[in-house]
Amino acid sequence: MPYRACLRLSTLCCALLGAGAALAARSDVTLVVADELRPLLDKHLSVLQGEDEAGLDEVGRIALLRRARKEIGDLLATEGYFSPAVTGEAVTGGNFRILVTPGPRTLVNQVDLRFHGALADPDAERIQRVAALRAAWSLPAGAPFRQADWDAAKQRLLDAVSVRDFAAATITTSHARIDPEAATAALTVEVDSGPPFVFGALQVSGLQDYAEDLVRRFNPPAPGEAYSLDRLLRFQSALQNTAYFASVIVDVDRQSDTPGAVPVRVQLTEAKPKRLGFGAGVSSNTGYRVETSYRDANVFDRALSLVSGVRVEERRQLGYADVFLPPSSDGHLDSVGALAEHTNIAGLQTQRQSIGVVRAMPRGNIETRVAFNYQHEILSPEGSLRSSRDALTANWSWTRRKVDNLLDPRNGHVLNVQVGGATQALLSDRNFARFYGRFQGFVPVARRDVLILRGEGGITVANSRDGVPQDFLFRTGGAQSVRGYAYQSLGVKDGSATVGGRYLAVLSSEYVHWYEGDWGVAAFFDAGNANDERQLFKMNYGYGLGPRWKSPAGPIALDLAYGQSDHRVRLHFAVAIAF
Repeated sequence: MPYRACLRLSTLCCALLGAGAALAARSDVTLVVADELRPLLDKHLSVLQGEDEAGLDEVGRIALLRRARKEIGDLLATEGYFSPAVTGEAVTGGNFRILVTPGPRTLVNQVDLRFHGALADPDAERIQRVAALRAAWSLPAGAPFRQADWDAAKQRLLDAVSVRDFAAATITTSHARIDPEAATAALTVEVDSGPPFVFGALQVSGLQDYAEDLVRRFNPPAPGEAYSLDRLLRFQSALQNTAYFASVIVDVDRQSDTPGAVPVRVQLTEAKPKRLGFGAGVSSNTGYRVETSYRDANVFDRALSLVSGVRVEERRQLGYADVFLPPSSDGHLDSVGALAEHTNIAGLQTQRQSIGVVRAMPRGNIETRVAFNYQHEILSPEGSLRSSRDALTANWSWTRRKVDNLLDPRNGHVLNVQVGGATQALLSDRNFARFYGRFQGFVPVARRDVLILRGEGGITVANSRDGVPQDFLFRTGGAQSVRGYAYQSLGVKDGSATVGGRYLAVLSSEYVHWYEGDWGVAAFFDAGNANDERQLFKMNYGYGLGPRWKSPAGPIALDLAYGQSDHRVRLHFAVAIAF
């Protein structure tokens, strides 16, 4: 006759606790069971644990079998087997075998989902939402009944109701009625959505050094906006990702007496504003590196964030200081900064000083940046003449990141487009305009592998490259560019140095096979060049392979590449993340 599943499952916790306290597996008792059920019983069956006894007599075998039947019945019930047969037999040497026949697995034969509260109102939007909830139910008729799946299906249903509008939704009733003779399960779930919630006023606590206006700059839910858990999490994430706060909790009172204007509660713990950091590293592009950084998130007690530092690399040294303003009311992020840099790469020594302002405008997975920058640059090519140039440049950049994982993408793409330039009429040595684009696509292959496709191209429109800053010309080669060639060694020859040209083209394809765990191997083919004359443009090819390791900062790439034009093999290593 039918009975409730909970009558069979009520002692499962006791069985699990008993197994957790057990000792090593005993050798005088052998379990005979189907392979797919063995891990469950081996892990949690307490009669298989403990010290061997000095031979099991008849009384001991009966007691052990009685315990085994109860525990095995409870454990197999969680997997949908409600009528197992458990028998025992003595074998030579005083040992004992327990034989388990699980019987038929219980299947769901009926699902009854019922909705009450405002969600059950007979308007078109609510009717459509209820239909979508029924369609998304994850334990439908015909599916095997497992306790874990049953619990997960109820939780997913409740989450789907409460994630939007109905913050106080609850499951009022849930039944799993099991018929062991027919091996069927009839499921019933009743959900009370409660009233619809609407955001009200912002309630902020925990502020000491900052004004409440700072919190309001991060786009909080507006009064009158319909409740959405995603909206709360985005607001919380925006606050948490700043240097101002060590911890952030954003929530509403789900038992509020005023669901039509429920306060948005923001609980903050301020971070220490001043931080001093040190670091070291190495790159195949610029060599060994040491650096120090200093940050102050509350300069002049105005919530201005200073980010400054000094970095010394074998082929590059720089000092920088940037001041970031709090977000504007429309989400714009403004900053002003200064930089002094010296590089010695591919025979070209560069000294550069610059100051500039930037406005970043993030919108979901798209970020637009507008920058104005004045820079003075001195070039000293090995074997050629020293020169200097000045430019007041404007640059517009548009980036879309649509990937499944920013640090370890396997599906999606990243696209960046830039337009910039300068005019002699405004503190610049030459008129020029620069156009640049880069695309990186990720295509999942098989269960774990990924195909990475990359394209990069640019053109600087000017009568000559003379007078144009190196940042607005093009060099290529090295890790994450054209592998098999030295860093920025592909460009225009000036003496024995390589300087930037007005044209760039790079293509790359890479296949990464990931093994179980965090290790993989990649094979790749790169092609590219930078030049100053289109009619002389010729691609350089590089190809090779190398291991990959998934670090917390993204996949670490170590590539052994052959440069076909140079007839040389080079080693490149980098963090292979999407730009």
